[in-house]
Parts: sequence; structure tokens; C-alpha cells
Amino acid sequence: MERSWIDGDESAKEMLQRVLKDGPPFFLLVPPLHRVPLRLGNVIELVGPSPSGKTHILMEAAITCILPREYGGLGHLVIFIDLDCRFDISRLSHLLNHRILLLNANDDLHQLFVSCMTRFLYLRCYDSLQLISTLKTLHYRLQKERETHGVGVRFLIIDNIGAFHWVDRAATQAPPQGNYRKCLSLQSVSEAVVEEIKKLLLVHPMLLISTKTTVLGDKFSTNEAKWNFGKRSSLDTSYSRNISSSTRQPSYREYMPSVWQSFVTHRIIVRATDNYFKLSQHQNLSIYSSEWLLPPLSFSDKFVVKDAGVFIVS
Repeated sequence: MERSWIDGDESAKEMLQRVLKDGPPFFLLVPPLHRVPLRLGNVIELVGPSPSGKTHILMEAAITCILPREYGGLGHLVIFIDLDCRFDISRLSHLLNHRILLLNANDDLHQLFVSCMTRFLYLRCYDSLQLISTLKTLHYRLQKERETHGVGVRFLIIDNIGAFHWVDRAATQAPPQGNYRKCLSLQSVSEAVVEEIKKLLLVHPMLLISTKTTVLGDKFSTNEAKWNFGKRSSLDTSYSRNISSSTRQPSYREYMPSVWQSFVTHRIIVRATDNYFKLSQHQNLSIYSSEWLLPPLSFSDKFVVKDAGVFIVS
């Protein structure tokens, strides 16, 4: 048997250099995404009701990507696709400025801010057809931006992947109107979106982070079967095992088609709690909780959202 592949002798440093050079790099992102190392090609779904800090977490991840390496970032481009059409660019600017001030940078702060913002690429879609068209043409946009900036896109962010779900579902139930009904059918739209993203990830390795607003239900008020990912699941049990019946926290029902569910590699659920973190005598911050569903972890985190970032609290 050929054993030459295990006869090599290299140090841990040499091994890490080889792996990071030949394979996709891994990331440890901002809380609550910091528990699991992530690689290019992973698809993260951030699930939760509104409000639960999902968009803020996306902004913090984007800022980490666009900051230069010498300031703790990745120095790469981010594409942010806004499907809710409620993105607040002034909020992103405020968070970025605050992060830069905390760095105590010796460089021109304004120039650093401008260079970071040029690496943030924002797109907005108003329906599923526009989303599919955007994904189909994104390959050429990515090539052009790489030539312009000298670096590629590392994060593809979609906020909120389920924004058009109910419109597409209603279109599926509408009377046939030629090919228009087929184009807007729920299954065909999801298949097209996943197919186009897969094509992009093959040519342009990126980390995909997507949010999804939950459909809420009270799991403690009825004896109905739990819904998670379209069927009764141990992951749903993982979500609820640490929650006492007295808190009456809402569960959520999976509504995205199976083609999207199977595409997701990592899933984390976030939600607001009834507790507050005392920041000062006159200011309290809402405490949010998070739990990894895929891969399932045996614990949950509590975190608060501040201008300086997302912070875990005990």
C-alpha cells in the first residue's frame, strides 16, 4: 500500500500554512456566530423573530470583513442583498465609525472610513424575479469589483431570505397565467435561487450569511406537534430543552422549501428575552439569547447589542 502520504515530516506551523494556503480559510465571527469555525462555501442561516438583533449581527459581520487586516478585519469586499428593503446605511456608518475610534488608529480616520465603505456593496431587490436576475448577473459584478479593488468578495449577505415567501406562495395558488405562474411558483423560485448561489460559490468562494424571520407559534398552548424543517425534529427539541414552560417562549415553524433547507450548512436561532442588562443608571439594554441548531450545541448564549459590537453576557 502506498504510504508516502503519511511519511511526511512537518511542524504544526508548516501544516497550518499549507492548509490555509491550499484550502479555504476559516473565520471566527462576531458573537453569537463565534462558537463554530466557518469556511468559505458555508451557508449560515440566522433565524429569529423581529426584533432579535439579526440585522445588527449582519452589520457587525460585514464590518469585520471590510476592515483592513491590520485593524482586525479581513480587508475584503462584502455584498449585502437587502430583501426587506429596510436597511439603514446611517446605522452601518455609525457602527463602523465607532469601531474605528475604538481601534485608536494612527491613520487618517476619515480615509480609513471611506476605504472601508467602498468595500461594502449594497443591492436591493423588491421581488423574487429581481433576486434571481441579480444572482444571475452577480458573477460579472464580482469580477469587475475584484479588478477595481484588487481583492474579492468574502461575504455574501442576504437579509431576509424568506421576504418574498408568502407572495410567491400566493402566486402558486393563483389561476394559471401562462408562464408567469411557473416563474413565480414557490418551488421553482427556491430552486432557481439555490442553483444560482451554488454557481456563484463554485467560481467565487464566499461565506453566505442569511437571515430568516420566523413564523411564531406558542408551543405550550396546544398539544400540536412541533414543526421544524417541515417535520418533527430533534433539532426542535434542542431549541426548547433549556426553556421552562413558565417562560412560554415562542417556537417557530419552518416554511422554506426543502431545497433551501438542505442547502443550509449552519443554523442558529436568536430571540429576545424578558431580561435587561443595566448599562448605566438611566439605560438598560435588551438581552437576547442564541442557540445553534446546526450543528446542535448543548448550550445557549446570552448577548446584548451595543454600538461597540455584540457582547456575550453571563
